[in-house]
Amino acid sequence: MSTPLIRAESLTKVYAHGEVEIHALRDVSLEVRTGEFVVIVGPSGSGKSTLLNILGGMDTPTSGHVVYRGENLADYSERQLTEYRRHEIGFVFQLYNLISSLNARENIELATELVRNPLDLDEVLGRVGLSERAQHFPSQMSGGEQQRVAIARALAKNPGMLLCDEPTGALDYETGIGILALLRELNEAYGTTVAIITHNMPVADMGDRVFRMRSGEIVEVRENPEPRPAEEIVW
Repeated sequence: MSTPLIRAESLTKVYAHGEVEIHALRDVSLEVRTGEFVVIVGPSGSGKSTLLNILGGMDTPTSGHVVYRGENLADYSERQLTEYRRHEIGFVFQLYNLISSLNARENIELATELVRNPLDLDEVLGRVGLSERAQHFPSQMSGGEQQRVAIARALAKNPGMLLCDEPTGALDYETGIGILALLRELNEAYGTTVAIITHNMPVADMGDRVFRMRSGEIVEVRENPEPRPAEEIVW
C-alpha cells in the first residue's frame, strides 16, 4: 500500500460572501495510498467536505492542486474532469440519492452504463447483501438497505477510489456499524481505496491512517498499526 494514488498539495479554498472571505481550506496537503482505508475526521465546518469535493473533482481549489495517478487535475479540461469523476471516483453520500422509479438493480445498472470496466452486477449485489432485494424499489427498503444500494452503485463502476461523505450520518447506530463494516470488507475484497469523512471521532480507529481536521487545516496525521473492526467501534 505504499504507492500514492492521489496527492493533494497545498490546497487552499476561499469562498467570498460579499466582502467577507471564508477560508474552507488552509494549505492542506495529504497523500492517500493505493488500497488504503483512510478516515478524515473533524467537527462540522472543519473543511472535510470541501476537501472531499476537491479530491473528487467536483470543486476546484483557490490555490494548490491534486495529483491523481501522476496527473495534475488542474491540467484537465472540463471533459477530462467529467471522465475522471465518471471512471475513477465512486461517491457515497449521507443521503442516498437513489432514483425512486428504479429498483435496486436498475439504480446500480444505470451508474455502470457509461464506465469502461464495470463489475458484475450480481456479484456486487451479493457482496452488499442485497441479492434478494434486487427488484425492490427505494420506498420498499430501509435506510440501511438504501445506503447499501448507494455503495453498490459506486462500487460497481469499479473506480480507483471510493469517497464517502458521512455515509452513516442518516442511519441509526447498529445500521451505521454495518455500513462501516461493509466498506472495510469491500476495501479488502476488491483492493479499492476508500476515504471516509466523518465527525464521529471513534470511527478513526478503523482507518489504516487518520487525518484529523480543524478550521480548514490538517492538525494531526496518524497511522493505526492494527485498525479496529467496525463491530468494536462505539459512539
